[in-house]
Amino acid sequence: MNERAKEHLSRGAAELGVQLSSAELGKLYQFAAELKKWARKINLTAITGDEEIAVKHFLDSLTLLKVVTGHGRLLDIGSGAGFPAIPVKIARHELKVVSVDAVEKKVIFQRHAARLLGLHDFEALHARGEELSGQYAGRFDWVVSRAFSDIPTFVRIALPLIKENGRMIAMKGRGGREEAKLVSSSLAELGVRVADIIEFRLPVSGDARSLVVMEREKVSAPQAT
Repeated sequence: MNERAKEHLSRGAAELGVQLSSAELGKLYQFAAELKKWARKINLTAITGDEEIAVKHFLDSLTLLKVVTGHGRLLDIGSGAGFPAIPVKIARHELKVVSVDAVEKKVIFQRHAARLLGLHDFEALHARGEELSGQYAGRFDWVVSRAFSDIPTFVRIALPLIKENGRMIAMKGRGGREEAKLVSSSLAELGVRVADIIEFRLPVSGDARSLVVMEREKVSAPQAT
């Protein structure tokens, strides 16, 4: 990773309030190098330049830490080459992370990267999100998707997988608020509400981003008569 990309990464992470140690930065540099090496052979990602990787993959992934805090279990559905799962795991090693993608070569790459980087409590699964509800029902504090699908499709997959007080986070661009508003009735039918919409600019690029945070509707206890 070139020096300009390294500067983007360290400065951008600080803007996001994410403090990365030299060891964590080193793992991200190593991950970038491995991503570029594999991308020369197989179609992992269209983003292969150092500065783009630093901003559009790494910093974009780390924006999730605006919502994901503390210990817990996180599931990333449709993670591709490992985004946001692997950068988030590097920055918050106390998290237990499961990363899922339907494309086997991308999962093989993630497993290789996790071994190389020494990531513990990280599992990459070759599966579709719809296939997880049996083994992983009610297991996760957070389920996240980054440009995976429309919000209702994501919620239908994620809802059986979250704990009672778990949250679903759709990582979106400029139109996140508008999409959430348009699908609010569909979410209500699923017993889900939008708890928060966090809008911000991605460091360095200034691109618009939003995190649409959703949770189960709280069922009010019946009034005593």
